[in-house]
Amino acid sequence: MSSGKIITAVLAAAGGAAIGILLAPEKGSETRRRIAYKYDEYADEVGEKFKSAKDNLSEKVENLKAKAKNKKEEIEETIADDLNASQYAVAQEERFTPGSTL
Repeated sequence: MSSGKIITAVLAAAGGAAIGILLAPEKGSETRRRIAYKYDEYADEVGEKFKSAKDNLSEKVENLKAKAKNKKEEIEETIADDLNASQYAVAQEERFTPGSTL
């Protein structure tokens, strides 16, 4: 589930809970206490979801960095191998070209 959907669900639940508390027949002080408690509860939950999403994203970024580094090294190695092969081929051609001196 995406972070946006989780946040939307949490905010919708918080809104519903707040409306339910406000419409409940209780003393104002009790209603304010319940709202504060629910706010803290949902704030903690949203904070945990954000931390989890951030950690997940950080892990994915690190994995992508490692893959990019490996691919770069692979490409550099391929280029070096191709360059060496080309230099060898040129040297062999010059060596066996008629009219060249050995």
